[in-house]
Amino acid sequence: MAGRRGSAHAHMRQPVPRRGERLLRWYRVVPAVLLVLTLAVVVVVGSNPTSLGRYLVYPVHHEEAIEAASERHYVDPLLVCAIIKCESDWDENARSAAGAIGLMQVMPLTAETMAALGYVDADVWDPDALTDPEVNIEYGCAYLGYLQSHLSSLDEVIAAYNAGIGAVQGWIAEGGTIPDDVEFAETRVYLDRVRNAYEGYQGSYPDGIGEL
Repeated sequence: MAGRRGSAHAHMRQPVPRRGERLLRWYRVVPAVLLVLTLAVVVVVGSNPTSLGRYLVYPVHHEEAIEAASERHYVDPLLVCAIIKCESDWDENARSAAGAIGLMQVMPLTAETMAALGYVDADVWDPDALTDPEVNIEYGCAYLGYLQSHLSSLDEVIAAYNAGIGAVQGWIAEGGTIPDDVEFAETRVYLDRVRNAYEGYQGSYPDGIGEL
């Protein structure tokens, strides 16, 4: 009996995977685990956007400066937050290859123009200090306010923040509409990103960023 039982077990025994095969199986499992974890986070954030979502996906820093500058220039603080997230991801030291600086990626020429037009008091907010978060936010909000006063829709304002007001006004003058006739691929992607971020901030801060 012992011999026969041993023979049966030997017939059922599975080969032991080699080390390489075990590693390959593990590497196949890891992406699936990460996907499950990502989906879990998305579900949690989506079900409770005003708590976990605001810290993981839609953070806010410098809220006092954002609220004050937004009030001065009649712009929505949540739109400012969306712009900052998409422009620099809240990195106050960010610099672009084109020369844009800081949280809202303000171009030095744009800051000088806002000061020259009287939108910002350069004696209070030095246009050469764009690495200072409060200064950067002031000029970024001033520029948003300027765009709002010259354009007629949110999509136009967002597109102009990326492509420049001249480009947007040119597309409109040719009979185009925004976003349908945005000619720059980068601006089309940017517009979608900012609109999505704006909606995320609206959902995460239904009472405004002052509730922090």
